[in-house]
Amino acid sequence: MSGDLVKNLYEVLDERFLTGRCANGDARLERLYSDCRWAEGPLYLPAWRQLIWSDIPNDRLLRWDETTGVIGVFRSPAGHVNGNTLDREGRLVSCEQGNRRVTRTEHDGRLTVLADRFEGKRLNSPNDAVVRSDGSVWFTDPDFGITSDYEGHRAESEIGTCDVYRIDPVTGGVHRVADGFGGPNGLVFSPDEKLLYVADTKAGQIRVFDVQDDRALSQGRVFAERADDGFDNIRCDDQGRLWAAAFADGVHCYHPDGTLIGKLQVPEPVSNIAFGGPKNNRLFITATTSLYSLMMSVTGLPRVL
Repeated sequence: MSGDLVKNLYEVLDERFLTGRCANGDARLERLYSDCRWAEGPLYLPAWRQLIWSDIPNDRLLRWDETTGVIGVFRSPAGHVNGNTLDREGRLVSCEQGNRRVTRTEHDGRLTVLADRFEGKRLNSPNDAVVRSDGSVWFTDPDFGITSDYEGHRAESEIGTCDVYRIDPVTGGVHRVADGFGGPNGLVFSPDEKLLYVADTKAGQIRVFDVQDDRALSQGRVFAERADDGFDNIRCDDQGRLWAAAFADGVHCYHPDGTLIGKLQVPEPVSNIAFGGPKNNRLFITATTSLYSLMMSVTGLPRVL
């Protein structure tokens, strides 16, 4: 299915979607691959001009080469990896749902476990992670990977709640920074790192928190809400707009004031998004069985490297 194009892409809901040039990119969406069971966790690797993403039920990480279009397996088995990100040294950080841990792939290929327990209890099934400029790793820990054997291994939660955690870059300690979620999923910092957005899939909300002292959160409040369905992964562009994977309703774009200003229509339920490409203006979208791509006039957050 590589090279297929999907028309009728943009839905404008607010003039700021137009004045911000959010709809001035490619007129059609390109399908790069379509042989997954549930595609997730896209991450662009600028040093290699490659994108990796997860096919969770098939327990593999896939790789697409931007220069050749070749697709292959990056890692299998992969611990039912969900979300992926890069740390400050360009190392891959992955949330392994099946192994119930957050890991880092070293430059020589070795795996280092960053977190697998909190206060002596096993994590549920880490879902998504983001690295702050101070090197700390923040991740969500819902129970999606332990409710069945489809995307992990069925088990009882030892912690009993689904929360957000921070891994200290110096001590490696794991600290709970936010709780009260039904199913915390995607998370992202605002461009100035003063805010942390967290999608709560089960609550149908995106919540936003103030970041205090670089390591604590306060003033949690609802940023966006959907009565009919939830959100999955979220990303910010360099203007502070929030882009959210909204399952069957495509990709939503929110102004920093919380207004839904536009949508990208995608032919399959959307799970995750990531900015990439040499100019960081190519949006990669994982949606059920497929990987899609869209060259945009919008640029993602500056890379952390």
